[in-house]
Amino acid sequence: MDDSPNDMPVDADGPGLGLDLPEDDAGYQVLARKYRPARFEDLIGQEAMVRTLTNAFESGRIAHAYMLTGVRGIGKTTTARLIARALNYETDSADAPSITLDPSGVHCDAIARSAHVDVMEMDAASRTGVGDIREILEGVRYAPVSARFKVYIIDEVHMLSTAAFNALLKTLEEPPAHVKFIFATTEIRKVPVTVLSRCQRFDLKRIDRDVLAAHLGRIAKKEKAEVEAEGLALIARAAEGSVRDGLSLLDQAIVQGGEDGGAVTALQVRDMLGLADRARVLDLLEAALGADYETALKELDGLYDAGADPSVIARDCLDYIHAATRLKAAGPKADLGEPKDVVERLQAISERYTLAQLTRLWKILLTGLDDIRLSPDPLTGAEMTLLRLGSAANLPSPEDAARMLAGQGSSAPPAPAKPAPEPAPEPTPSAQSSNEMREAEEDGRPFADEDIASEGPSQAEPSPGPETFEALVALIAERRDIALKSDVERYVRLVSFKPGRIVFEPAKGAPGDIAPRLTKRLLEWTGATWGALATTDSRGGETIAEKRRREHRETLEAAAREPGVAEALSLFPGAEVVEVRNAADEDDMTNPDQTAEQRR
Repeated sequence: MDDSPNDMPVDADGPGLGLDLPEDDAGYQVLARKYRPARFEDLIGQEAMVRTLTNAFESGRIAHAYMLTGVRGIGKTTTARLIARALNYETDSADAPSITLDPSGVHCDAIARSAHVDVMEMDAASRTGVGDIREILEGVRYAPVSARFKVYIIDEVHMLSTAAFNALLKTLEEPPAHVKFIFATTEIRKVPVTVLSRCQRFDLKRIDRDVLAAHLGRIAKKEKAEVEAEGLALIARAAEGSVRDGLSLLDQAIVQGGEDGGAVTALQVRDMLGLADRARVLDLLEAALGADYETALKELDGLYDAGADPSVIARDCLDYIHAATRLKAAGPKADLGEPKDVVERLQAISERYTLAQLTRLWKILLTGLDDIRLSPDPLTGAEMTLLRLGSAANLPSPEDAARMLAGQGSSAPPAPAKPAPEPAPEPTPSAQSSNEMREAEEDGRPFADEDIASEGPSQAEPSPGPETFEALVALIAERRDIALKSDVERYVRLVSFKPGRIVFEPAKGAPGDIAPRLTKRLLEWTGATWGALATTDSRGGETIAEKRRREHRETLEAAAREPGVAEALSLFPGAEVVEVRNAADEDDMTNPDQTAEQRR
């Protein structure tokens, strides 16, 4: 019995399987695939890699293995296929590896479609075992079928197991002449160094925002779509240097224009990306820095109600503080990529704060960003971050705070120096000795004993100024010469001290001008001539800084030896004593009226 339909011809090929659709009915092709680079010239932002490959191919110095690394969507797989095409480039007039792929070669189309028998692509994320690598090693022995080279492209190579890497090493080091390897990875640190050392490595860098925005604009024009320049900039910023991510977002943005074919506005792109209006974010930041918390919180609520993510708002604030810091460090010529009115507002912020304060604000926002992500309520985390930021912005600068802690107002004028005495018509023995010390200092020689012995009876009279080295350091601190005080404490190893004369051994790294600076300052402050000599012929004691460190270390060690503390340390392996507080000092703070004798 024949069940076939009566109207079907006897020689019919049978029902269609749906695999031979016309090209026009193949469906929409996303922009990331449609505009995949077909030549090396189409790659954007990778000029250094293209230049290196061009020189290598022209000179015939072609490596047997390449390692391509970079962020997702940067073009690693596309570049691998381009290299495979270049290795197997063949036309009617050319039969040699070539970086120039125009016109298209015999094998180019099949390689671009991942359909060439001699170019094998493997995803190491799904085939991680040593058995998969053995398949490759077995195929390496055979010559290519039609192409010049047999090329193995292994994507996400860092996912291979340790055994798979070990199995690959020997062949990778000495492959047959007809085999080339191309690896791609986003996690270069996970690739064993033994593999890296056998490959020629190319780091595909992130695409600059301006370059990516211009590229997206050209593609939008080819698609007969109009997107505002600010909208393209927002897409490029959200893509974070990834061309594929940028094209995917552009694909999504183009349909925002609707059927009327109107331009896609920046506001539509912001809504699509869930971004806050950056102008309003700057208003919020200025209000927070000015301690106008009511306005700042109201602006934050408005942005949140409009659909902005609190973490994105904090990220925008981070960007603005970073831009203001760059303006502070590099001046108005710093390239920020922001509109002129935004740069002017950021310039005003940079002028209001010191560089140290701006870096502190940036750190607060960075910590706040983590708080927002971890907070059960991100909006609450953003509010607390803004309040913390405003509080820190209105604290005094570190320099002013140091002066306040020292009990000195920032505007207090320094105490007047004593007037210098009237010069005597003839030098006294004391003055003559001072002259000799100055001459010795200028000659770079230490004071001799006879220099000291030749001083007249007037040397027995006390000279005006500090009587001890500690009093000298206190005088420097009182006169607020912070740089000189720091150098004296860190680099002066005292050999001898007496009023009017200092001999010291400079510590390693000491500035060469400590002695003349001391001499000059002491003359200004005391009105008397002092001699200060740096010598390497005599050994000095500890510097003040070294003494403090030693005493602190000894205090910690002594505390650690206390029975109770030692027992606690033994119960908690890895614990250590980091601070020792003096009970007497705490009593001083709680009972200021208590006498010293009672405290003892």
